Amino acid sequence: MTQAQIYRDLKADHDKQRGMLKELGELRGDTTVRKRLFETFRLELQSHAAAEEESLYAVMLGNPELRDDARHSVAEHKEVDDLLGELMDLDFGSDEWESKFFHMRHRYEHHIEEEEEEMFPAADEALGDDVEAQMAATYEERKPAELELARDNPPGGDERE
Repeated sequence: MTQAQIYRDLKADHDKQRGMLKELGELRGDTTVRKRLFETFRLELQSHAAAEEESLYAVMLGNPELRDDARHSVAEHKEVDDLLGELMDLDFGSDEWESKFFHMRHRYEHHIEEEEEEMFPAADEALGDDVEAQMAATYEERKPAELELARDNPPGGDERE
């Protein structure tokens, strides 16, 4: 069976984010390249997470079989968002920045692995094709809009809640 578009969209974003995390992890020091890539990553991640919550998680929260997984993932989004905010406040060349970055990277890579291996298959089994098609449409519509919102709303705050 072919995987629904919503899960393909989310997985494609995850793959892009993994690449950005790898590249950031290989950079050293307070460089303009590190700052620029981090800003690109944080915008990508914030827009992805918000659009994912508005499409997939919104539907999952309404399904008793999937609700706990969705709540868990929303909490992980908040944790990573807080870590991104903390990183923005640190000296990009400091040991503290690198330590916090590797912690955030570990938490986020764990989160997306859990989504791909556990949550997406459970949602795919519980939700119908029409619902999944609507979620994909919502995600694809919301992500560009969320990118614009992310530009004006740094992570780690509660302005969007």
